[in-house]
Amino acid sequence: MKVLAKIRKIIDVVLGSACALVFALMVCIGTYQIVKRLILNDPSTVSEELLTYSFTWMALLASAYVFGKRDHMRMGFLADKLTGTPRKILEIFIELLLMVFTGVVLIYGGISIMKLTMIQKTASLGSIPMGVIYSILPVTGVLIFIYSILNIIDLCVGKEQDHRDVKE
Repeated sequence: MKVLAKIRKIIDVVLGSACALVFALMVCIGTYQIVKRLILNDPSTVSEELLTYSFTWMALLASAYVFGKRDHMRMGFLADKLTGTPRKILEIFIELLLMVFTGVVLIYGGISIMKLTMIQKTASLGSIPMGVIYSILPVTGVLIFIYSILNIIDLCVGKEQDHRDVKE
C-alpha cells in the first residue's frame, strides 16, 4: 500500500507542478497581451490563442488532480444517506463508471481526435498541429483512469476518501 501512496504522491506533485507552471505561463502571456494591446496599441493574436490553449490544458490537468483527491463535485443525495458496505459498493461503482467514461471519451476519443487533426495547423501558431493541442485529452484520461484505480483500491482496503494528508 505504501507503493500506491507513493505513486499517488508522485502523480499529485507532477500534476500540481504542471498546473502551477501553466498558470505562470498564462500570467506572463496575459501580461504580454495587455502591454501589447493597451500600451503599444498592437494586439497579438498569438498570445490570445496561447492563452486559450493554456487555459484548456490547465483546466483539464487540474480536473485530473481534483479527481485524484476525490474532491470533485458530486450529487451526494444518495451516497450521503448510505453507510458501510452499501456506500462502499456505490462509490466503487461510481469509480468504475468514471473509468468507462474516461476510457471511451478522453482516452479513445482523445486519441481519435489527435490522429484526425495532426495535419491541421493552429490558426495563429502556424507550425503546431492541432493534434498536439488535443494531446491533453488522452493524457488527462490516463491520469484520471490511474486515479480511479487507486481510489478503488483505497475503497476496497477501507482507506478514508481524503488523500490530502498522505503520510509516508
